[in-house]
Amino acid sequence: MNLISILEKEEIIRLYNEKKNMEFSPGDTVAVSVNVVEGARKRVQIYEGVVIAKRNRGLNSSFIVRKISSGESVERTFQLYSPQIESIEIKRFGSVRRAKLYYLRSRSGRSARIKEKLISKKI
Repeated sequence: MNLISILEKEEIIRLYNEKKNMEFSPGDTVAVSVNVVEGARKRVQIYEGVVIAKRNRGLNSSFIVRKISSGESVERTFQLYSPQIESIEIKRFGSVRRAKLYYLRSRSGRSARIKEKLISKKI
């Protein structure tokens, strides 16, 4: 193993321990809190939608979130370990059979619904 991959693994472990809630998969509905800088002002913007793709590439991991805004579909790609992402909150777990849900782009309304995965809580 070379030095770069060792450093990347250490950085991933450090960032994972800071942000914790990064265990989601395509089909899940997530709310991503993003730090937005407008001039001298900083604010947190919440972007909520369905994860249609996840790309696992170490520090370069990313995911695509799709939401419907005013009747128009909007997709945004986020870097998983980006410092602009404050938190990722999972709202709902989706049950899908594909890794990439690009077919949702051509669908709208009821045909774009995703079945919810029921998770039993252990006491």
